[in-house]
Amino acid sequence: MVATVRTIAFQGVEVCPVDVQVQIASGMPAFTIVGLPDKAVAESKERVRSALHAMGISLPPKRLTVNLAPADVMKEGSHYDLPIALGLLAAMDIMPKEELADTIVLGELSLDATIRAVAGVLPAAIHAGSNDNKLICPGDCGGEAAWAGNIDILAPTNLLQLINHMKGTQVMGPPTPKLANDDMLHVPNLSSVKGQESAKRALEIAACGGHNLLMVGPPGSGKSMLASCLPGILPPLSPSEALEVSMIHSLAGTLPEGGLMKTRPYRDPHHSASLPALIGGGHKVKPGEISLAHRGVLFLDELPEFARSTLEAMRQPLETGETLVARANMHVKYPARFQLVAAMNPCRCGHLGAPDMECTKAPKCGTDYQAKLSGPLLDRIDLQVDVPPVSVADLSAQGGEDSAIVAARVARIRQIQENRYKSLTENGKIRMNADAGSELLEQVAPLDSAAKSVLDQAVERMNLSARSYFRLMRVARTIADMDGAPDTLSSAHIAEAISYKRLTYSRF
Repeated sequence: MVATVRTIAFQGVEVCPVDVQVQIASGMPAFTIVGLPDKAVAESKERVRSALHAMGISLPPKRLTVNLAPADVMKEGSHYDLPIALGLLAAMDIMPKEELADTIVLGELSLDATIRAVAGVLPAAIHAGSNDNKLICPGDCGGEAAWAGNIDILAPTNLLQLINHMKGTQVMGPPTPKLANDDMLHVPNLSSVKGQESAKRALEIAACGGHNLLMVGPPGSGKSMLASCLPGILPPLSPSEALEVSMIHSLAGTLPEGGLMKTRPYRDPHHSASLPALIGGGHKVKPGEISLAHRGVLFLDELPEFARSTLEAMRQPLETGETLVARANMHVKYPARFQLVAAMNPCRCGHLGAPDMECTKAPKCGTDYQAKLSGPLLDRIDLQVDVPPVSVADLSAQGGEDSAIVAARVARIRQIQENRYKSLTENGKIRMNADAGSELLEQVAPLDSAAKSVLDQAVERMNLSARSYFRLMRVARTIADMDGAPDTLSSAHIAEAISYKRLTYSRF
């Protein structure tokens, strides 16, 4: 007798259907799981045996074989416990097989038959909805799965509750969609930043256009605080973006309280982070920090202290908006369209150029320290701003604008850009200036004669690459939007964008 229960395997953000085939045959008592299971899946037979024993059900003294098909796809994770248990119950005629038809099942079993939360429920629910299937998932993940749309979802908290529902002795209601708690209360307010008006201006430009930003200054000048204020002025995730971001965090097991994310992610890994931790990979090819920051902010403090190979690995994702983790047995792709915000000291001691604390090894100390960052990486950073020490007068002065006021301006500029690109693109993937390609820029960022003259001189004198040229155009387009100039870019817009392309500390 063979019973089949449907579940899924994950390959990056892609979902691969898996059939759990359970056979009870005559022979020596044995319990075997085949189909390329990893250690967690191979151990599921003990969890399943104990969970059934907790309900007073004993496995028959026969040969039990569980096949996870297709057999050439690696099966990883603990979410195979529940489909294996249901397959056994169906093969033993305890569970009606017709109730499991066209149903995708995933969940981990405790020894007392409690169904524990697992990662990846949201993409599994979306896959089930797109294929007109039902879904059975853990109770703690029901609020996450309910966002997938109009599909039948059962979210039991234990195996006995699910069996009683299948047999009609107990009725379970559908789960309700759940939102993650808003953590914006912990974001510093921009008004608490003293001075640094030029840096605040650059931060607002970066927020409006989604541009990458590098802040350079001595220790204690407020670089990290400015970066931590950025999530407070960014607009919330749109419904489609929230679903996209939540799918990644669901796969990584970092989705807060099983609910849909509504605020943009903010990731700030330590500079000791390894390449797999930042880019993605590892034994099970999990998403890295750049993917967890998708549609949000990735803050890299002490940028030159990161490993050179780790920083260089970000070059391709910064251009393409996705990361491809290549292994001998698989290629996994994760989305990684993030906004990079970085901070660094001008030299190792941090006081290069300070009149009262001059670096004793200048200029070699600064030259060697800055050389840790390659030209191609800096070429991908749109805004590079100097953050000088805060004066005593600024410390005693009143704070600047509140984050809510700046956020309202940012939301208005973002809406202008979204409306502009919605009429020019078919797929709707381009929503802000940082995503616009070179051909699109020619349409949305025409230059007047004075602006073209300024730009041509800057490209020639500063020896800008083609990449820097178009990134400069994107920044100028954002500045024009902030100034209420929807059509032609002026020389003032180009000049301000150029001022962010070269750092003052780099000239010794």
